[in-house]
Amino acid sequence: MAKEEVKLFGTWSSPFSLRVTWALKLKGVEYEFIEEDLSNKSSLLLQYNSVHKKIPVLVHNGKPISESSVILEYIDETWKGHNIFPVDDPHERASARFWAKFVDDKLLPSLWNVFVTQGKEQEEASLVALENLRNIEKELEGKKYFGGEMIGFVDIILGCIANMADILDEITGLKTVEKDKLPLLSAWIENFSSAPIIKDSWPSGDRLVTKYRLYRTMFAPPKSS
Repeated sequence: MAKEEVKLFGTWSSPFSLRVTWALKLKGVEYEFIEEDLSNKSSLLLQYNSVHKKIPVLVHNGKPISESSVILEYIDETWKGHNIFPVDDPHERASARFWAKFVDDKLLPSLWNVFVTQGKEQEEASLVALENLRNIEKELEGKKYFGGEMIGFVDIILGCIANMADILDEITGLKTVEKDKLPLLSAWIENFSSAPIIKDSWPSGDRLVTKYRLYRTMFAPPKSS
């Protein structure tokens, strides 16, 4: 039987690339990681994702799959082992897709708005972000992970905040996930971050702080005196 060829085009700091890394590792799939320079994208990346020209792209036996959430579904359907989606419950699978879309469409953008604003605008953005965090925290009632006792689809989609929250807090001086306001989400961050496959995959914190400080100078308006 011919050996499978699995390649992941991404960047070391991308939370979306990290989602795919986690899923492959949870499944025990061997793969080659190809680091992309997003200021000078490779011809292969442009070939494999000619529509959006973005990372991540998973290439399995020469066939490309784009968009991190789509890639996660493909991984779960292609390889046995750790189940990323609930196996026997269509409603739970639909719910997982709903909350994953909520993370990408509402929650992460609201956190980014907090990061790139100042003053009153930042205060207003913080209230929106907190409401979004509280909405998704309700899904953790009675559970260790969003996927139950095992890391699942929503955990992987939301997973970047388990690391990024501290980094963004260090840069802004704010507190994204306060234990007294979001106790279930705080516990989830500890559980998720301490899972061996997750813990061993985090990018360098120092490098991330440096990179996101640069982002903040690029996108955040100067603080008014």
